[in-house]
Amino acid sequence: MVQFPSTSMRTPGMAVFKQENVEDFYEIGETLGSGQFAIVKRCIEKSTGNKYAAKFIKKRLSGASRRGVKREEIAREVDILQQLQHPNIVALHDVYENRTDVVLILELVSGGELFDFLAQKESLSEEEATQFIKQVLHGVQFLHSKKIAHFDLKPENIMLLDRDATLPRIKIIDFGLAHKIQDGTDFKNIFGTPEFVAPEIVNYEQLGLEADMWSIGVITYILLSGASPFLGDTKQETLANISAVNYEFDEEFFSSTSELAKNFIRGLLEKEKRFEISLQSPPLNPRQALVKRLSVVNLENFKRQYARRRWKVKCSPGTNLDYYLKGDCIKKKLHRNCESDQEEETMKRRPRTRKRSSTS
Repeated sequence: MVQFPSTSMRTPGMAVFKQENVEDFYEIGETLGSGQFAIVKRCIEKSTGNKYAAKFIKKRLSGASRRGVKREEIAREVDILQQLQHPNIVALHDVYENRTDVVLILELVSGGELFDFLAQKESLSEEEATQFIKQVLHGVQFLHSKKIAHFDLKPENIMLLDRDATLPRIKIIDFGLAHKIQDGTDFKNIFGTPEFVAPEIVNYEQLGLEADMWSIGVITYILLSGASPFLGDTKQETLANISAVNYEFDEEFFSSTSELAKNFIRGLLEKEKRFEISLQSPPLNPRQALVKRLSVVNLENFKRQYARRRWKVKCSPGTNLDYYLKGDCIKKKLHRNCESDQEEETMKRRPRTRKRSSTS
């Protein structure tokens, strides 16, 4: 829980930020990671000795600037995190603010990415993989019970609390794009990571909790095979494949995958009606249970493609989905008289070809 001191600042309807020097209360250590406008460092709380992660988010200092994150967007992320106390979701401990940054003191998730952990295994059965997907579902089910959608579920945002545990605990991180879904409210946006976004994002349609389920379908597909269902040679081709729901279970990658697993993925990669999150499904009969134990993840291809994915993520400066969908002269389809309209029509006409074998 976040402790609110007397010296604090509140934006109406938003979270409270401490207007104090974070280094008076925490020892700031080495850098753990960084993004376009944020850097995460290890830290130790001076009063308790507890270890945390300090996420320094650079604020946008003027309306005319494009550098940094708007304060109201940071406040939305903080407000959402304060509502989420769950074993499979990263916990927020404290919030500080200075002139240039907001600092989130977060639970230290030190086990690395799930996919990195799996890429180091010698073998992996569907049954074992299911245990990790179930944890993701538990976390997302809790999110959705609060009417919150994550909107950026992808392998890089599924971490392990401690990889040395018998069954490492999943932690969902990075709620920078998360939104509270209000019943009866029109909500459309263009955001996310192209490879994992749902068709309704690509098509600028009404958004809801269902978008997260699509992303889980893509993640499961990659986890079981190493291949990516919609990835094309270009971002535009990827988005066209998503809009057309153009994917298949290539025998090359899914020869050892059960129909149970394929049906789970099919139910999530539906354009109109996706599976609801249900962790109360009927138990498997003995034959189905045996099939899951004997069915194996295509780890050879998974490892090969994961290495390419890590290189690509490391070298990429970040993805602006709005840029790939519409170009700078269109913002949320408010203007219809620039060359981006022609780009959109080209995307609609392009043959629905797909790149079959890699996530690079």
